Amino acid sequence: MKHDIEIAQEAKIRPVVRIAEKLGIPADELETYGKYKAKIPLHFIDKEKIKQAKLILVTAITPTPAGEGKTTTSIGLAQALNHIGKRATVVLREPSLGPVFGIKGGAAGGGYSQVIPMEDINLHFTGDLSAVEKAHNLLAALIDNNIQLKEGNLGIDPRTIAWKRVMDMNERSLRDIVIGLGGKTEGIPRQSGFEITAASEVMATLCMAKDLSDLKERLGNIFIGYTYTDKPVFARDLRANGAMAALLKEAIKPNLVQTLEGTPAIIHGGPFANIAQGTNSIIATKTGLSLSDIVVTEAGFASELGAEKFFDIKSQFGNLNTHAVIIVATIRALKYHGGAKLSALQNEDLSALQNGFDNLDKHIENMRYFGFNPVISINRFDSDSDQELDSLVKHCESQKVEVAINESWAKGGKGAVELAEKVIEAIKDCPDCFIPLYDLSWSFEKKIETIAKKMYGAHHVEYTVKAKSQMDKIEKLGLGNLAVCIAKTQKSLSDDPNRRGCPKGFTIKIREIELSSGAGFIVPIAGTIMRMPGLPNIPSAEKIDIDASGKISGLF
Repeated sequence: MKHDIEIAQEAKIRPVVRIAEKLGIPADELETYGKYKAKIPLHFIDKEKIKQAKLILVTAITPTPAGEGKTTTSIGLAQALNHIGKRATVVLREPSLGPVFGIKGGAAGGGYSQVIPMEDINLHFTGDLSAVEKAHNLLAALIDNNIQLKEGNLGIDPRTIAWKRVMDMNERSLRDIVIGLGGKTEGIPRQSGFEITAASEVMATLCMAKDLSDLKERLGNIFIGYTYTDKPVFARDLRANGAMAALLKEAIKPNLVQTLEGTPAIIHGGPFANIAQGTNSIIATKTGLSLSDIVVTEAGFASELGAEKFFDIKSQFGNLNTHAVIIVATIRALKYHGGAKLSALQNEDLSALQNGFDNLDKHIENMRYFGFNPVISINRFDSDSDQELDSLVKHCESQKVEVAINESWAKGGKGAVELAEKVIEAIKDCPDCFIPLYDLSWSFEKKIETIAKKMYGAHHVEYTVKAKSQMDKIEKLGLGNLAVCIAKTQKSLSDDPNRRGCPKGFTIKIREIELSSGAGFIVPIAGTIMRMPGLPNIPSAEKIDIDASGKISGLF
């Protein structure tokens, strides 16, 4: 089988103006970036059209090293919906260069369900992540500049500053650094560090904004730290938000590209799901809903992380109504959750498969908490035996959920037609199903406990003294009505990455709580979360190359 990049480079790519025509966007309204990429002006968002369109969310079982293929499923489903006569658009997040050059590789789908131009999307694209990086680091520079000013000094206590710098690269040596060395003119020495751009609060804030004015206000609400007199300091106090918003003037507009089959694809924003809300921007989703009849979108990682945040944060703040939910599962991933070794996932193992069903069942339960009976998409691999597939299908039927075998990786849209037809039926059954998990007026502890017990299956929630103190301070700032965006490992339903399957009777331990007031939520941190990944022993970057004609190879 050909590599993804080979399939993408052999595809017949259409000029982006032709893709825009399918959405009813005139060529002279499109802001093109070359022949195959463009930005869509925000005025195409139409509240009335949004009410008529249907939104489909793609989530998954707990991620494993074997991979589940959520993005491939989303793209394949959108292509399949067009095959059966629907006007569908897929709306996705932008890839980060960290995973592209690190261990995971690109994030543009796979096989015959990809978005193209694949190389551009995985690399610099239209410069959105660069703009986020610059806006974030501008605020960092203004903070350090104010600390050493004699006039206009706000009296910020450097020990309370949590705002680090960012870069879109895996670089472990920059996680913890000391800045301001070199003398009085070089700044005030203090401990700081770098995070990856996708983990930036500016990224999360961009994806929560409804327009440029709202973005500027939200950027002004970003919490910086406290003064020596314990007064809170926000970005607006440094008059930083105007310049930050100016840097994001183009980045706020969603990007239009296409799938291998010419289905419109809108790609915009890229916050991580184990730290932030893990889904594309509200603007991108609303743009898709304004320009097509059906939008297929995805939320990062599994239901207890990405889908929960999609519903409780994005949907509540963006006033979005979802009409169907898909859970992506694979035979090999379920065997992994059932105790099989990673090296043995290619072998038929009905016992391990059935032991892994608990993980799938938990994610089905999670979606029912929000009012949805999900459709299960079995992302098929060549190593799946007929007996294993039959066992999984029968289990799904016993759980009273619809199930379809998805072959969109190998066959493109045609391989997901069965899934598309079952999704259409699910839409008919769910005109207004969405139920939020919690009310924003609840206390932080009640919100956190509700998520931990219902989504993760936790028995109890514990807080460190530090976390309790931070939560009290945030409530005293009058921000108690913010949403909750728990940061925890994506590798387990619990906060222990080594616990596979469906753990029970465990305690979630909240060690600290961060304030993301620009984005509109707090971030309780469970366990250890990596905000600046390192490169693996054999980075994907070592496989990437370019020849004299400019043709790129090695992207996956």
